[in-house]
Amino acid sequence: MLPNSEQPTAVHSLRVLTLNTHKGFSFLNRRFILPELREAVRASAADIVFLQEVHGNHERHAKRYSNWPSTPHYEFLADSIWPDFSYGRNAVYPDGDHGNALLSKFPISEHRNLDISVDRHEQRGLLHSRLIVPGHKEVHAICVHLGLREAHRLAQLKLLGALLDELPADAPVIVAGDFNDWRQRAHALLAQNDMHEAFVQAFGAPAKSFPARWPMLCLDRIYVRNATTHEPQALSRRPWTHLSDHAPLAVEVRL
Repeated sequence: MLPNSEQPTAVHSLRVLTLNTHKGFSFLNRRFILPELREAVRASAADIVFLQEVHGNHERHAKRYSNWPSTPHYEFLADSIWPDFSYGRNAVYPDGDHGNALLSKFPISEHRNLDISVDRHEQRGLLHSRLIVPGHKEVHAICVHLGLREAHRLAQLKLLGALLDELPADAPVIVAGDFNDWRQRAHALLAQNDMHEAFVQAFGAPAKSFPARWPMLCLDRIYVRNATTHEPQALSRRPWTHLSDHAPLAVEVRL
């Protein structure tokens, strides 16, 4: 055990960012812009980054684009800023795969990817990572990407609720990602698990995040339990408007 003078300082505030990376392509897939996206993510100064639609591999694209990274996209985005990362492979196809990822400035002690696909229509998952944050036993981070069909989303939200019920009642929990919940059904369901959404708490409604250039639909969310959220922002200006079809969401989470 470290002497008191060498104990890490307790952390009580985390900067969180969530982003659907659109597989590294600009709006309407016109350009491969992952290097530009990395610079923007780095400039956000986030401690924890929740990513959806991030490539692990794609052999055909790697041959087509000269600036395609030699490492998985989540590792390329993590670079030297986020020493720990986890990946949940959801969609697998002949050329490669994509899924959810988490980048963290804190150690990830364990992670698991839960398959929540319904009828195999869309391959979806919940990436659950346990973070070792100084001053806390564990912080649970769950990266979410739900289906396009409402019936599928409702079934997936129930699976998310079951996962939340398994976690320690007093542990800080952050759930973020692309919920595709344009009809705003998630709030009532997750309230049963004592989850609170950052933008609903601050403004009375979730953030409009899609499409990034002209946000109209509230698809992306950040929920917490045993924590509070402060100064939530939808990043809907340049450079973000040209880096994905979703506007990222950012918030300070106090533990």
